[in-house]
Amino acid sequence: MMASNEDHPHGDETVGVPITCDNWRNKQLNEAKDKIWSEIKRCFDIEENRRDHCLKLAGKLLRGFRTFLSTTFLRDTEGTFVDAELPSKYASLISPKEWETFKSKRKTQEFKSVSETNRQRVSSPAYPYRKGRVGYGRLEQSILTKENSSETSLPAHVLWKEARVGKDGKIKEDVQQIFEKCETLSQSIVPYEDTDCRSILSRALDVPEYSGRVRGKGFGITQKSLNIKKQKTPSNKELQQTLEALKAEVLELRKERERDRAAGFKDTSDKDSINCNFQPTIPEGISPCHLYLARPTYRMVGKGKVHNNLGELLHTKPLPTGSLKVSVDIALEKDALLPHPDDVSDATLLGDAIGSFVAWPTDLIIVGYETPTKSKAKDKGIAREIESVASQKEIPVAKKTEISKRTGAKKKNPSKYRACLHTYLETTDISDGCVRLIPMDGAIFGFEYAEPLGKEDFDQILYHTQLSVGVINTYMRYLYDKLMGPRGLEQRFSFLNPMKTNLTEMIRKPDEVRTYVVERFMADTDREKLFFLPFNTGDGGHWLLVAINPFKEIVYYLDSLHNDWTTYPAMKTIVDTIIQTVRAQRKIQVPKRKANNITCNRVECPRQRNNIDCGYYTLRFMKETLLMDRTDIPSDYFDEYRCAYYSKDQLDEIKEELCQFIIELQVL
Repeated sequence: MMASNEDHPHGDETVGVPITCDNWRNKQLNEAKDKIWSEIKRCFDIEENRRDHCLKLAGKLLRGFRTFLSTTFLRDTEGTFVDAELPSKYASLISPKEWETFKSKRKTQEFKSVSETNRQRVSSPAYPYRKGRVGYGRLEQSILTKENSSETSLPAHVLWKEARVGKDGKIKEDVQQIFEKCETLSQSIVPYEDTDCRSILSRALDVPEYSGRVRGKGFGITQKSLNIKKQKTPSNKELQQTLEALKAEVLELRKERERDRAAGFKDTSDKDSINCNFQPTIPEGISPCHLYLARPTYRMVGKGKVHNNLGELLHTKPLPTGSLKVSVDIALEKDALLPHPDDVSDATLLGDAIGSFVAWPTDLIIVGYETPTKSKAKDKGIAREIESVASQKEIPVAKKTEISKRTGAKKKNPSKYRACLHTYLETTDISDGCVRLIPMDGAIFGFEYAEPLGKEDFDQILYHTQLSVGVINTYMRYLYDKLMGPRGLEQRFSFLNPMKTNLTEMIRKPDEVRTYVVERFMADTDREKLFFLPFNTGDGGHWLLVAINPFKEIVYYLDSLHNDWTTYPAMKTIVDTIIQTVRAQRKIQVPKRKANNITCNRVECPRQRNNIDCGYYTLRFMKETLLMDRTDIPSDYFDEYRCAYYSKDQLDEIKEELCQFIIELQVL
């Protein structure tokens, strides 16, 4: 660090931080910090939002330099203080006045006391490191290599335990206890509900956190960047009030349920003299439909036709409020109770109402389906074993979790289409290994084909597991049909097929990948366009988004794990090569020294909190960019969608859109 102007012996104009500085937060150092930051920016390509972190590191380096001066020049081999002269090699950095002040501070009793305390603390750690000069980095790499693992890192508590295994292979009891506590915590923590910024190891050790630091969230991450706020621990009185409020709410829900049960079989036709139940959300006239019930579970029970006409009567009587007239064609559950029993025919079961008209609640009617006299599943089914090899996808199926059951009818059902798709799939041959084909127009990826979806693909949507390329491609068709087409965005945005551009293809068939992408880029060379490439890294199926503007030679990189380009060198190499190839075909002359001058912007996008959500995050990145209608993506993401992480509702929105779209396609 350079000395300040008034202290420097040669009157150097460089503004610096003196070694006598004890408070790095002193506002008088702002000018010096600005100079340090400008020097860092001059030497390195680094984003502005990393300024605070870099300057914190500079403060640590200053403290380290002071420690080095004390240890090297002001202490002898036995640790006794030595009144040394200013070292000649640092005379250009430290003034004599600074040196004398620095020495006097090192001789005070206060400094000696702090130094001795820290020395004792370091010399007797509670859980000593037992791998000698082998650091954590090399230890982790050796373990992964020995186990032939495809992972890039180990859990922090696993690496911590391995670092404390002696040469005899034995582990101390206290270390093993901490490790077992970490394992218990890792199984009990629910990612969506976890608001504690500490890592599992920090919680098990119960160590205090440094101010502003977030353990286990990555290098340089702070509470400010994650928008984490410390929550006040509620008092016993507040907990008691919350408990009483919950009890009152549960009691009210029970009363409401009893009222609903009592009203379920009550004929409300005496309240209405005319039917005013026309629903603008349902097509006017007669439409084919599926009929659902909400109790005891939300499920499809039959098929028929809904009559949505103003003034429609049921057996010369007005319809109950909130219901429409339907004709029952097929009963999937013949013993299902009718929501409104038919007084004319005395029918109370769905099977008894086949061929007749009944009243059905509007929010339990799904329109837009054909009502065939026999199942079409066998006609459209394609056995997985006879499917073409190129279309088969080897995607591991995660353990299923039970779909939450509906305990009552709701006007706004947040998982309505997922429940509908789940119920309908049970009536098809999907569970027997057959697939359905999603037609892909040539305008979406540059070639026409059919995307196969099998049971494992549907399960990924229904049970929230890691997404396959088939689901990713299907959602891109949804974006093309629902957003790009109606808004005319196909002139400004386009897609690249992730099946043709994944990491495996880039490594094994780089020429084919390059040819495909170059042809897509060259089809629109006369205007600016942003191409979306959902990229799969291949190491466990992690998805990220690469958005490329070949016209401006800008690449936007959105990774929900917040990795950088160096994590996937093959991807960067081939993207750079493709852009240079397009540049050559467009006959754009670039100076030789700027041949590789391709702008790569790493976007600070929302960050996932588990190892499953990457696919859903990638789909939201594309959707939000299209909604903004911008071919440039800000480095700190769009203001309208900026957040630390996506909520459960935001991820469920993607799944609902997928399920509704698949249902509308009528491929089942």
